[in-house]
Amino acid sequence: MKKVVLAFSGGLDTSFCVKYLLEQGYEIYSAIVNTGGFSEEELAEIARRAENLGVAHHITLDETDNYYQSCLKYLIFGNVLKNNTYPLSVSAERISQAVAIAKYAQEIGAEAVAHGSTGAGNDQVRFDMVFNILVPNVQIITPIRDLKLSREEEIAYLKEHGVEMDFQKAQYSINKGIWGTSVGGKETLTSHQALPESAYPTQLTKETPERITLHFKNGEPVGLNDEMFDNPVHVIQKLQEIAGGFAIGRDIHVGDTIIGIKGRVGFEAAAPMVIIKAHYALEKHTLTKWQLYWKDSLATWYGNWMHEGQFLDPTMRNIETFLTDTQKTVTGKVHVLLAPYRFQVEGIESDHDLMSSKFGSYGEMNNAWSGEDVKGFSKIFGNQTMMYRLINGEDGAE
Repeated sequence: MKKVVLAFSGGLDTSFCVKYLLEQGYEIYSAIVNTGGFSEEELAEIARRAENLGVAHHITLDETDNYYQSCLKYLIFGNVLKNNTYPLSVSAERISQAVAIAKYAQEIGAEAVAHGSTGAGNDQVRFDMVFNILVPNVQIITPIRDLKLSREEEIAYLKEHGVEMDFQKAQYSINKGIWGTSVGGKETLTSHQALPESAYPTQLTKETPERITLHFKNGEPVGLNDEMFDNPVHVIQKLQEIAGGFAIGRDIHVGDTIIGIKGRVGFEAAAPMVIIKAHYALEKHTLTKWQLYWKDSLATWYGNWMHEGQFLDPTMRNIETFLTDTQKTVTGKVHVLLAPYRFQVEGIESDHDLMSSKFGSYGEMNNAWSGEDVKGFSKIFGNQTMMYRLINGEDGAE
């Protein structure tokens, strides 16, 4: 029998893949890549589900720390939000998962790898591209895409094969990770409908607003309130525990897919959204305007290329080097107010704060220059534009 490594999440699509691949005569090695979004209980339940479906072997590949070090910290450094909305919850995670699956396939000598992507989204490209780069001689199998199945057809097939699961819940495709959870369903296939409250995995449980303090060192989150952590991953997870109950970080992202169509997906990302906005506020105090400008420009490109599955492009390493260098002074505290469905960055404290009273107070007074200095500067700074307008006319036209 041929060995196939199946990227397994325990949801509808990958459950279908198990039954289908068994019928095709494959020996299935299912693997879930944990990027920090699952509890031990959830991982154990997914393992039981895989075994009950009939896989030959199931494994959990823990990529949480590597995921943060190789990817997430750069998304924080860059304050990356796709289309100013989406923290790349799934985009970045899929690359880490695909790399881990490819390495595992090499380790066990698998002849094939499989994933449950459809033919309409981005994940098919991300998985296929990584597999083609890292394991080019291994066959890629994609049952859902190849058979062009709807979710209703998958459910009917599983019922015919005696599979019992919560098919009502399976109406929504949920991908859970440390950097947020995506939620797709019938509403996101439209341009006007919002996801119902029940579709979100994390429900509102906190009503009383709460203030927190995030600590950053060289751009990385290292503490929360009075507790400091050796591993930034633990800051993210702890913040998610606190902020998730306020049901903040929810939105619907609308964007261009890699294959050229528009797509919509819901998501919840309490910790990522708070961290990105808090980090950006600290940067605005500790970086110069041109550092911020070039960071924004390169980070936008980095996020787009990450979203399109091009994480292995060497250009990404070049940009990561630049982003890391900008974080030397991004150290301090950020105070944030959490409330139901919203949050507000209230202020920062940092030894590197460029908004220093030593040089003046904006709109009130200055200590580093005189009014005469500003008069001369203003004349010189606009000198070329003045000459252009005089020579070419007020509108610059001949």
